[in-house]
Amino acid sequence: MSQPDKKDDSLAKFRSQFHIPQHAGEDEIYFVGNSLGLMPKRAADFIQAEIDNWKTLGVRGHFEGDSPWMPYHETLGPAMANLVGAKSTEVVMMNGLTVNLHLMMASFFNPTMHKRKILIEKHAFPSDIYAAKSRLRLSGCDESSDLIVMPPDQGELFSTDYICETIRSNADSLAMILLPGVQYYTGQLFDIAQITAVAHEHDIIAVFDLAHAAGNVEMDLHASNVDCAVWCTYKYLNSGPGAVAGCFVHQRHAENVDLRRMAGWWGQDKSIRFEMGADFQPIPTAEGWQLSNPPIMAMAPVRASLELFEEAGGMTPLVEKSQRLTQHFEQQLLERLEGKVKIITPADPKQRGCQLSLEVSPAFDGKAIYQQLEHTGVRTDWREPNVIRAAPVPLYNSFDDVDQFVQRLSKVLGDQ
Repeated sequence: MSQPDKKDDSLAKFRSQFHIPQHAGEDEIYFVGNSLGLMPKRAADFIQAEIDNWKTLGVRGHFEGDSPWMPYHETLGPAMANLVGAKSTEVVMMNGLTVNLHLMMASFFNPTMHKRKILIEKHAFPSDIYAAKSRLRLSGCDESSDLIVMPPDQGELFSTDYICETIRSNADSLAMILLPGVQYYTGQLFDIAQITAVAHEHDIIAVFDLAHAAGNVEMDLHASNVDCAVWCTYKYLNSGPGAVAGCFVHQRHAENVDLRRMAGWWGQDKSIRFEMGADFQPIPTAEGWQLSNPPIMAMAPVRASLELFEEAGGMTPLVEKSQRLTQHFEQQLLERLEGKVKIITPADPKQRGCQLSLEVSPAFDGKAIYQQLEHTGVRTDWREPNVIRAAPVPLYNSFDDVDQFVQRLSKVLGDQ
């Protein structure tokens, strides 16, 4: 495997667009964008602009100024749709990820006497498990027998053939699958299109949690025919803690105004919204799932981040750098730390994003290694029982960051 050209980094200029936390007077090696992305410097200006509008315009800010609040969320749709491979009418920015997941399940989980089960993977993020179990209870199903928990078949990983066969073997009872785009613990990228196709062969709704995929890997949700998907924007999308989340509803569903849903006035047909009528007529796009008017101050950082993604050229150049950066990371770890850490993320670049999950050898106290690494100015993420998750993000991390990470981890492990 050839070494990537570290000098070929046309995206390096974007690093200066972010605030990087400091350690001992120097930039941290910040490899935890898979948990919370760094703050774009321009985010403060976007927030301040809306504070100023509120200050000077008051209620008129809904309709006046450079960025009126009434259609503010609409300015985010096209750019976000480009990042996830969707039509702008299929994407809406609203709520938080799990709130959106509940809204999607309310519409798309329709259990019958025979098809009443939900398939989820064993290491699913806990919030997804909670949401699935509560949706089963609310639908009169049994959370213990109607939730199929799929274990991995390749160590910590899932082969696509195995996932598809699990769907086929449970097709008679499955109503929905809820799977990740990128698995948060291992960093494995799932084959969204193939999995969705198999689900649809058996009249099963395909729902994806893209928390670790959006802004990290290339996707084509529309062409993949995904029924619906949800994601947060505070990880790879750098929009701040608890920022407004994203939601995808495929066009064939979004245009179906008769599809059942949780209704709120912001999802009402815009032409009659202010008539204040009692009858709900949803907007025939993903916006039809909105409940309340959006929090403008929480949307402003999303807008700031999306602007940076557009300036970088979208996901294609970011993924190209990500693959080279992660390949270099992998090579350095294998050359210097083989036997001390094991990479449990797939080796195939097509099956991962920028995260590598490092399983610390039982010969070491993994939690102590993680803590000592932080004392050297390296910021990563710990997951029980013994995994350090490290994500060199292409928008602001460098090849030198990777080299520094491996050198410091090597030193910490050598001190044991």
